[in-house]
Amino acid sequence: MHVWEEKIRISGPYDFNQVLRRLSIDPLHSIDHTKRIIKVPIYVHHKPMVVTVQGIGTIDKPIFLLQGEEEEVKEAAIERVCEIFHFKTSITAIHEHFQGTDLQHIFVEHYGTPLVLDFDPYSCLLKCIIHQQLNMTFAHTLSERFVKTFGTEIHGAWFYPQPAQLAHLQVEQLRELQFSGRKAEYVLGIAKKTASGELDFNRLKTMSDEAVFNELIKIRGVGPWTIENFLMFGLGRPNLFPKADIGIQNALRKQYNLDRKPTYEEMEQYSKEWEPYLSYASLYLWRSIE
Repeated sequence: MHVWEEKIRISGPYDFNQVLRRLSIDPLHSIDHTKRIIKVPIYVHHKPMVVTVQGIGTIDKPIFLLQGEEEEVKEAAIERVCEIFHFKTSITAIHEHFQGTDLQHIFVEHYGTPLVLDFDPYSCLLKCIIHQQLNMTFAHTLSERFVKTFGTEIHGAWFYPQPAQLAHLQVEQLRELQFSGRKAEYVLGIAKKTASGELDFNRLKTMSDEAVFNELIKIRGVGPWTIENFLMFGLGRPNLFPKADIGIQNALRKQYNLDRKPTYEEMEQYSKEWEPYLSYASLYLWRSIE
């Protein structure tokens, strides 16, 4: 099969090494840190394919080499990869916005760190459900078991199990992987709604944050924290600040030298000057304690 290549130059700063370090927290990601390569599993016209993304530039002059198969979908694949890695977003404007704010030193320390999406909105929502109320280590262990048991591997990259396949599983099959009964029901419920067309991720992409929230909150097992994380990492929305997130609370406790977790009122007060880039404030706060 013919392999295509495309070289993409974007405006800096863009720290691809930071991107790979953060993505490597998830054991499902196939990353070669030495060669600065990640294999990205995506869907193009509902068909799975793997695009290899290699960083061959610098932070200030970022260049990326993309490789994939099937020339006829090359442009769509490149477009999706650019969307996932936010290649078209100006980090300079965001960085400058935070100079003069309380988070200035964090933005200097993690200069050029972009917001990178999960590779697929549907799998992002499943992952958010799986990770609910778990510590980070076990959360990744559980999602890895889930994907490697029911998902698909192509060229060393793992794809989450598709809705139609998941919809036919039983709760007991997920319980064997150490899912709670309730969490298993939530995951299978989302798969069934997606397989039936009731939950349409392409439609969610076109909706406002508020409309997405109102749509997803009706689904059993989906709460505000899950929706905020989905909006941020599934759809790439720039102005989300999940106040209930333990990591953000701990980062703010460190940031402001508090002897306790901040209250929601305090978090609201802190975050006013960070808009309209609350998602980046969240990301850099996470980075500050990782």
